[in-house]
Amino acid sequence: MDDLLLTLKSTFGYSSFHPLQREIIEASLAGRDVFALLPTGGGKSLCFQLPALLRPGLTVVVSPLIALMKDQVDQLQAAGVAATYLNSTLAADESRSRLRGLHRGEWRLLYVAPERLMLDNWQENLKAWNVTALAIDEAHCISEWGHDFRPEYRQIAKLRDLLPSVPVMALTATATGRVRTDIVKHLKLRDPATFVASFNRPNLSYRVVPKDQPAKQILNFVRQREHESGIIYCASRATAERVAESLAGRGFLARPYHAGLDAAERTRNQDLFLRDETRIICATIAFGMGINKPNVRWIIHHDLPKNIEGYYQETGRAGRDGLPGDCLLLFSAGDIAKQTHFLAEITNEHEQTVARAQLRQIVHYAESAGCRRAELLAYFGEKFPSDNCGACDNCLEPRETYDGTVVAQKFLSCVYRIAQHGNFSVGMNHITEVLTGADTEKIQRWGHDRLTTFGIGQDLPRPAWAAIGRELMRLGYLTVAEGEFATLELTPEGRDVLRSRAPITLTKPMDLPKARRVVRREGDIACDEILFEHLRALRKRLADERKVPAYVVFGDATLRQMARDYPTRLTAMEGITGVGEKKRAEFGTIFAEAIDSYLQTNPRITFND
Repeated sequence: MDDLLLTLKSTFGYSSFHPLQREIIEASLAGRDVFALLPTGGGKSLCFQLPALLRPGLTVVVSPLIALMKDQVDQLQAAGVAATYLNSTLAADESRSRLRGLHRGEWRLLYVAPERLMLDNWQENLKAWNVTALAIDEAHCISEWGHDFRPEYRQIAKLRDLLPSVPVMALTATATGRVRTDIVKHLKLRDPATFVASFNRPNLSYRVVPKDQPAKQILNFVRQREHESGIIYCASRATAERVAESLAGRGFLARPYHAGLDAAERTRNQDLFLRDETRIICATIAFGMGINKPNVRWIIHHDLPKNIEGYYQETGRAGRDGLPGDCLLLFSAGDIAKQTHFLAEITNEHEQTVARAQLRQIVHYAESAGCRRAELLAYFGEKFPSDNCGACDNCLEPRETYDGTVVAQKFLSCVYRIAQHGNFSVGMNHITEVLTGADTEKIQRWGHDRLTTFGIGQDLPRPAWAAIGRELMRLGYLTVAEGEFATLELTPEGRDVLRSRAPITLTKPMDLPKARRVVRREGDIACDEILFEHLRALRKRLADERKVPAYVVFGDATLRQMARDYPTRLTAMEGITGVGEKKRAEFGTIFAEAIDSYLQTNPRITFND
């Protein structure tokens, strides 16, 4: 066994690498700058943690989220790694103690926030601490085209001049081609070794359903998952509070999490969630959670996210341990109107244009009749190799189609007539008003009530026409014109189909879900469920004694494998995923004895798959 595998096995308890991990680690140890794009749950952290154990000196990890720093350091220390962090949550005495340790060379990894690195005295410190590697986590924060731009990340490039010979590793879980280019440019990466893994999260299932009494829909969803942890994302603080109160009032362990709470309450709610004492967190989309909790089993979006990258990252917080996760998006046309209203308040024209384009993309995803997984991957420039993923609503229960030639012709004709009449184009709302014969000031002023298409769509309500218009955009017959206003124009294909009156097939709108098909989910580990619950209770007791989250002891995947293989001796723990040497020494005998005790009164189950 080579040094990389030996360290992986002995420290972290894994017998093999995730895709691209070994290549990234080898490039880093060879002294190269590295750009790594790995999906959430793809093992980004190990790419800089493992090399830090094999090279001399200190690896500095820049992370934007204070909670995530503590979380990762807790897990590293539990595995026997000399890691620490410095941030504003520490008392002055504790900060000084850690700084003294850094000057003595006691630590292998240091986690810090980007703004702290720019303090004057830190430049002296960094030169004195024998820094031999820099890792920039959540590197997409450096790009204004990313979903979570943070201006302080732009300052990190100064480290290149301060530590010119130190290799830099930039890591992210979400980045389009444009954002990747930005990261390389702004961090001044030198001929970086570039690694882009598949964005596919095969253990996640995706569903979009029409929002209809969302409180009731959420209640029905969580009732089927009472013992599982999940996150509900909401568009506003008020909604997050309301949903948390509604669930708590019905006996569920639910708490809110948003920027309006004071820091102490926010930290307390997050800690309760990490320790499995609160099962459900209701969080605002705008506020980054920074949760490194591997056993989140489901994600609900109560409201439409602002963009696909944010949606992908938020759903990616489910199933980080490789076990199944369910992602549900509640969608309504009203959410589009709300988001559009917020966009109108953005004063910077460039920012507004970017935000409008991002909103169109997430609406396209929500309304699409195609495979959800294929849609997500296509956004990031990746092609899904199958016609059916078997794990999204559209693949499991394909929506009906209908002959939409007549309604499509009406809509396209209206766009054409308006442009022909005044030599300018208009937005979606105005077109639906003309089609339905609305009496508005603009229609009167522009003379659109005299068009042949005025009122020809009174048989359908305006939201239905807007949905048809959006589908015609997805089909490539309409496009949004360049410029400040999101106006619609015919594409060459739209002109051709209008002229030829070629048949057009459209998809019926989403229905409320019927009884769901039950399918075996990717990542399932069949095991003795009663023993699994016993082991979870034991893990929680041990974690509470040590004042750490339960998964710092062992993850769910490790417990499920124990509850499948029944290791009753310390030596039998060696083959269990996630059991490194330090954890085996500390916890192995306790869990082996618990399993042996369980088998005294319960039969052993055999699993064939």
